[in-house]
Amino acid sequence: MRTPVGPAQFRLGFLFLALAIAGVLTALGFEHIGGFVPCRLCLEQREPYYASIPLVAIVLLVGALRGPAFIVRGVYIVVALIMVYGAAIGVYQAGAEWGYWPGPSDCAGGELSVNSGNLLQQMQETRIVPCDEAPIRILGLSFAGWNVLASGFLALVALAAAVLPGDMFGRKAG
Repeated sequence: MRTPVGPAQFRLGFLFLALAIAGVLTALGFEHIGGFVPCRLCLEQREPYYASIPLVAIVLLVGALRGPAFIVRGVYIVVALIMVYGAAIGVYQAGAEWGYWPGPSDCAGGELSVNSGNLLQQMQETRIVPCDEAPIRILGLSFAGWNVLASGFLALVALAAAVLPGDMFGRKAG
């Protein structure tokens, strides 16, 4: 029986997982260790990672169990599209940060609970995190800008896993 996928799909899948997990851990590190509070768009940019990581893990398992190639390659295409969506959110936020277009009108930080009876105290303690202001720029790019690069690269990795021949790295599939 011929293996539907080969070393290319596995190596690229593991590369995707390593980079995507590193991306999520980096974002969480900046949030929980560095104290950078994410805005709504920042949190939305993480969702493609949260969706793609388990999908790639599952598709690696399907490939290892010699599942159908169309499923393995199809899921990689879906993952590539998910990451393109994540990059698009990053482009939108980075453009708003640079003033190219307005950010979302509802992106103003945490919501207040009016029924607690302590509205004034909540208003004083609530930290507003606008989506159109970069809290930091590293090598000239905000977090959103870095997400564009990371998500775009991960989209290319997933697309390569979908379209490259399985024996791309020298070993024949099968």
